[in-house]
Amino acid sequence: MLHLRCIGDHENMITDLLCSLIVRAYASWNWKCALLSASARSTVYLVATARSGLKGSLAVVLVEMAYVALTAGIYAGMQQRALGFRSRLWGDLTVVVAVPGLAQLLDWACHQATGASVTGKATLAVCGFTLLSALFHLHVMRRGAFLTGRQGRSLLNDFRSMPRLTFGFVVAPLAWISTLISLQGRNPGAAPQEPRRIAA
Repeated sequence: MLHLRCIGDHENMITDLLCSLIVRAYASWNWKCALLSASARSTVYLVATARSGLKGSLAVVLVEMAYVALTAGIYAGMQQRALGFRSRLWGDLTVVVAVPGLAQLLDWACHQATGASVTGKATLAVCGFTLLSALFHLHVMRRGAFLTGRQGRSLLNDFRSMPRLTFGFVVAPLAWISTLISLQGRNPGAAPQEPRRIAA
């Protein structure tokens, strides 16, 4: 009897833990990024698999849309929470590397499990898009866009700020390189310094 009770208690603990994880995941869900990611990533897959035939392409796209719609919001919520880390570096690495890496790994496993496998070219294209998307998420989230909850604004306001944010994202690497070259030109023997951030 004691053994059965211990098993029952153990099962209840596992159930409570799973429920807690589901509640936390739902609380972190970012519906804005879920909508945008599902649309954008499905388009990338559709273009990359266009030569494999309509049937094969639709299967991959449908799996991608279902998977991303369910998970992208959770991943974006995790990224939003990472912005609050005490260490800005760890927060940035979580947004750009850790969360997208986990998402891509599970995405690949999902396609394998459903039999809707993708080509190496498609996988490479999506990995590149995922990295670029993560960098863009970091850029806009650090500036208050596409956040949900108390920190968030309306989706309309987020879209209104998109031209300015996109321009800032595109020119940021150029500004960084220009500043670095300028600093090296003034003092060739000095170690490179991090350039000032340009508000977007």
